[in-house]
Amino acid sequence: MSETWLPTLVTATPQEGFDLAVKLSRIAVKKTQPDAQVRDTLRAVYEKDANALIAVSAVVATHFQTIAAANDYWKD
Repeated sequence: MSETWLPTLVTATPQEGFDLAVKLSRIAVKKTQPDAQVRDTLRAVYEKDANALIAVSAVVATHFQTIAAANDYWKD
């Protein structure tokens, strides 16, 4: 079986889960737009757009919900 960049959604802590949610969002952007130069050009536009930044937060929150559920909400 080959190695994968995402072997599991299980994390030790909610902070690690949140970091993974951010990583998932970043990977999605990279896979959607593989040209780094284009991504850099677009970043200059959306980093100053409050609505775009709110949309990013919503995407990360959705990923975090999935990760939290996969970790049984870090219940002991």
